[in-house]
Amino acid sequence: MALLFAGILVPLGALVPGVALAQGGKPLKIVTLGDSLSAGYKLPKEAAFTSQLEAALKAKGYDVSVPNTGVSGETTTGGLARLDWLLADKPDLMIVELGANDGLRGIDPNVTRANLDKILAKLKERGIPAVLAGMLAPRNMGSDYAKVFDALYPELAKKYDVAFYPFFLEGVAMDPKLNLDDGMHPTAEGVAVIVKGILPVVTGVLDKMKAG
Repeated sequence: MALLFAGILVPLGALVPGVALAQGGKPLKIVTLGDSLSAGYKLPKEAAFTSQLEAALKAKGYDVSVPNTGVSGETTTGGLARLDWLLADKPDLMIVELGANDGLRGIDPNVTRANLDKILAKLKERGIPAVLAGMLAPRNMGSDYAKVFDALYPELAKKYDVAFYPFFLEGVAMDPKLNLDDGMHPTAEGVAVIVKGILPVVTGVLDKMKAG
């Protein structure tokens, strides 16, 4: 979209600070490499993380498309396996939201680290900006497991210099009012809390992308 000033066609994105456009004036495509937490387990389409994030970004003036690409039960191994498939869709920004199922299954944190490392390395190689959403290990796995698991996210974010949101379920985990009966998956209200928390991180990346 553009406006005409003094006979000059000016892109809307050049006038409104919050607007970010992909090359060619197309909406920026934000793809989430995630599991049921981003897929919206047992929630209507409009309540899923991707839908709420898209709505929140558009409300701030960003021209974006955020398709629902989460897969319930996905581990970091599964995410790595389907990364090329998602990259074929040519995302402008990727949110990496994986690891919860690794923790629940007690997968060796070194495996989780290696998978996320390969994912972030490929994104860097392709020149695709990323937001890494951190996860915390279930405390019933023991303190040694949790120490290694929890630390891998900030360490990888620093290694690849990507935007980092420390805990995807911040403000939602363990709150029965914000989770479904299973105690693990957020309600629509819980997702809204997640979106509110991660939004500044995402807009920060979008603004940086716009600035070149």
